Amino acid sequence: MNSKKNSYFSILDTENMFEDPEHRSRFKELLDCYADFPFFTKGLCKCMYLSAWDEEHFCIMLEILTDMSLGKDATTREMRVKGEALVEEHPDAEYYVYQLSNAFLDGVPYRLPKDAELPPDIMHIISRGLRASELIDQI
Repeated sequence: MNSKKNSYFSILDTENMFEDPEHRSRFKELLDCYADFPFFTKGLCKCMYLSAWDEEHFCIMLEILTDMSLGKDATTREMRVKGEALVEEHPDAEYYVYQLSNAFLDGVPYRLPKDAELPPDIMHIISRGLRASELIDQI
C-alpha cells in the first residue's frame, strides 16, 4: 500500500491541488496514518483530500477514522452512515460538500444540482475535490 499511498500524494502535489501548506500536511498526515487500514479506498482518499481543506473538517475526519481504526472496521460503511448524518445537519452550502464526500464513498459520479446556488468558496472546494478525484482515479 505504501507505494499507492505515495502515488496519491505525489499526483495531487505535482498537480498543485493543495490550497496551502496546511492543507498539504493535513492530507499527508491522514494518508500516513490510515492508508494501511483495510477500510482505506480511493473513495476514502478523496474524502481525506476534502476534509484536509481546513482544521475543523480535518478534526471531524480524524475522529471518524480513529473510531474506525479502534473498532477494527474493514469497510467505510460506518463512515457513510455518519456522512449521511452530516448531510442532514448542514442545510447550508456545506451540504453539497458532504454530498460530494458521500458520492466518493459510494464510488458514484457527483453532479451538482443545476439549481444549487453556492458561494464561490464552496464552489471552489467542490470543483477542486472533483479534480482531485479524477487524479486519484488515475492511480
